[in-house]
Amino acid sequence: MANLQANLTALQLHVAFWDYNNDSGFRDLGFCIIFSLGGLLINFFFSYPTTLGHSWLPDPLFRIYTSNIHKAKHGSDSGTYSSDGNLRLSLFDEMFEQMDSSVAGNKSMELMDQSEGSLGVEDLFRLHAKNRVAADPAGWSFAAMEWWTTWLLLQRGGRIWEKDLKAMYDGTLFWKVRDERRKNDGWSQGYGWKDWATTLWNHGTWKTWEVGREVKGERNAKINAHGEL
Repeated sequence: MANLQANLTALQLHVAFWDYNNDSGFRDLGFCIIFSLGGLLINFFFSYPTTLGHSWLPDPLFRIYTSNIHKAKHGSDSGTYSSDGNLRLSLFDEMFEQMDSSVAGNKSMELMDQSEGSLGVEDLFRLHAKNRVAADPAGWSFAAMEWWTTWLLLQRGGRIWEKDLKAMYDGTLFWKVRDERRKNDGWSQGYGWKDWATTLWNHGTWKTWEVGREVKGERNAKINAHGEL
């Protein structure tokens, strides 16, 4: 990883995890086979823009040239990456200042950290709506898919946390997730179809974090009641 960091932009580091020579991909992050196959759309849509750095002709193998990955930036995004692929921390911080609804008291109490911002599902919808520009259905679609994938990978307590998202932008997060998954305990964040099916079947909701709060609240109530007795 240290060798990758030399002279690379944040956007290049962000995509370096999927470089064939590094032998990593969606499956290493815990995504199912069907979802991972959907990742082929990335090459279909973004190969040609990166090819334009050295040729007008499309790459017949739909390869993505990471040296020109900044040419694949789409519209209606957060603007956190500059046109050169560098990370603009001021816009990253501004995103949380404007969209983080947790300041209104929506954070899970067990995850409360006043020093770290977070974005919930509703915040992401508002962020996506705010960033949409006119006549850009491709950008709208790409942004929606990117935020959906990010939430599935990172959510903790139903929210994407600031430190995790920053690590995703600079590319360090993917390596961390892969390494954690190779350990016995695995990666403890994210949301999968098993979470959805189990929680919906047993509790009538897809929001696993709300069920966890209810269970914890009931347990604390029993403890308090027992103490009063």
